[in-house]
Amino acid sequence: MLEGRDIICFCNDWDGDPLSKKHIMLGLARKNRILWVNSIGNRNPRATGGDVRRIARKLWQFLRGCRSVAENIYVFSPMLIPFHGSRLARRFNRWFLGASIRRVCRALRFRDPITWTFFPTSGDVVGTLGERQIVYQCVDEYSEFSDADKDAVAAMEQRLLAKADLVIVSSQVLYESKRLHHPRTFLVTHGVDVEHFRQACHPDTVVPREVSALPRPVIGFHGLIADWVDVELLHFLAVSRPQWSFVLIGRAQTDVSRLQTLPNVRLLGRKDYRLLPAYCKGFDVAVLPFVVNDLTVAANPLKLREYLAAGLPVVASAIPEVEKLDGQVSIGRSPAEFLAKIDTLVRSGCTGPQPARSQAMQRESWAHKIEQLSDLVAGVEQAEPAVR
Repeated sequence: MLEGRDIICFCNDWDGDPLSKKHIMLGLARKNRILWVNSIGNRNPRATGGDVRRIARKLWQFLRGCRSVAENIYVFSPMLIPFHGSRLARRFNRWFLGASIRRVCRALRFRDPITWTFFPTSGDVVGTLGERQIVYQCVDEYSEFSDADKDAVAAMEQRLLAKADLVIVSSQVLYESKRLHHPRTFLVTHGVDVEHFRQACHPDTVVPREVSALPRPVIGFHGLIADWVDVELLHFLAVSRPQWSFVLIGRAQTDVSRLQTLPNVRLLGRKDYRLLPAYCKGFDVAVLPFVVNDLTVAANPLKLREYLAAGLPVVASAIPEVEKLDGQVSIGRSPAEFLAKIDTLVRSGCTGPQPARSQAMQRESWAHKIEQLSDLVAGVEQAEPAVR
């Protein structure tokens, strides 16, 4: 594993749900120092209460300065103008963001850092921070998010790809796309915190009352409920099986009003990551109901491995990274087939967490993935640097 390095990481907000990015940096922080730069965003703000509150929170976090949040991890929340399509805004952001991060690095006594970025919107400032190496880890097709400035994000990603020494992707579709623009592109799929989610299989794990009291079977989902989640499919399933219970755990960022009217659907909101195994223990079948589009086709959903590490049977939409796990996951290519696959699992009695399913995920642990990533970074350091 990498050791003794200083790493500048452009990432999502530290206080958000622990995505793949946080798992990776927490692992690397055991032997390296991390400056975690909170999200600089992929979209332009809108005149909504949520965006106004987010801007206010960003300003407050910026004024707090750099703070230590865990051993060897420091978080800095930058301020910038979030209009990525504006050349003037990008020029200001490049100057101000670069100056702010260099100031923080001097205070932390970072030397010859590795910049490890997960966001193409960092493309303008990356390369100005005195880096020894630039790593772009791409886990989504960012220009395909519905609220992104598609052309601006795609252009920034091209600039980032031109600067990067190494590109790492999480799906085969992303690999085929990015390797056209960078010869050192490698595929490393997501890992999973196996031991954490395996708690769903433990006899002493207690299922929360709001799930344990529901009529069986319980069909469950956890994750952000955004516009890539197929709400119409969930509505179809719930209406088709009114005697079943459907539990959705996660913050809703899309219209879920049709689900809220159904008596057998429970929208429980966001739950602490520490509690997810207990909720998973209460599921009979886990579902991954995604709309199939350019965004999801390139995705490798982290929650899929979390379901499997919890020992749950899974029915999922037909996206390429799910189809790779055919045999461990049941795939529904239409609403009727999706329902039929759940029916089959329920009738079989092979529902709920099973230790054997969880054991199959052991080789997918984050520790294993971090070793793979470290080997790639160390290998590229020994090669000729990319031309910037």
